[in-house]
Amino acid sequence: MGAGHAHKLYRHGHSPVHALPPHTKLAAVFAFVIVVVSTPREAMWAFALYALLLASVAYAARVPPGFLLKRLLIEVPFVAFAVLMPFVAQGERVDVLGMSLSVNGLWGAWNVLAKGTLGVAASVLLASTTELRELLLGLQRLKLPPLLVQIASFMIRYGDVIADEMRRMKIARESRGFEARGVRSWGVLAKSAGALFIRSYERGERVHLAMVSRGYAGSMPVIDEVTASRAQWSYALALPVAALVVCVLGWTL
Repeated sequence: MGAGHAHKLYRHGHSPVHALPPHTKLAAVFAFVIVVVSTPREAMWAFALYALLLASVAYAARVPPGFLLKRLLIEVPFVAFAVLMPFVAQGERVDVLGMSLSVNGLWGAWNVLAKGTLGVAASVLLASTTELRELLLGLQRLKLPPLLVQIASFMIRYGDVIADEMRRMKIARESRGFEARGVRSWGVLAKSAGALFIRSYERGERVHLAMVSRGYAGSMPVIDEVTASRAQWSYALALPVAALVVCVLGWTL
């Protein structure tokens, strides 16, 4: 099980964070996100401390700020949703720069932006320090349902195959003088999407038959068994434990 190449989010390195077993990092990130989501939105200082914790992890992992910030752009749709909340939410209103905004909407927007950004940043740090194959092994080690691990493995392995098929179809259309301009081109694009689906389905059937002919019976063999020492678990869980302390203070202060 695994991908034969590194994904675009991964940044090769030899830091202590890179060296941690994948399942410890997965557990740490999951616990950190749970703690962040559980923090009251009114405790703004707590989210600043969470950001400092992630910054310390990025520093230990030798992940440049520009690398991290560039990949945070994936949350732009959530930012757009958060920006609209103060305008459409109901309840008490307040004037800000001549605009009437909802107080509940402002708090909701802050809640989405703060917790969403921290969650995305933690995920990006995980992806930038862990190869795809290691992530799959970590999920397997954490006893994720085997079927889900297999689906994720096939998605990673054959995602580039489908993308390459799309590229070849695009070249074939352009070589015949096709240009995507306006509504009239939608029919051709729809037919291309249908052809891509059929080709992908047929390829999937061929792959499945090849696997069955080689003894596949519904489960993939475990190639590597990853383990972690107590020290590695302690190092990985330092992030969510520190965040938990901040969360408790956020609820009590």
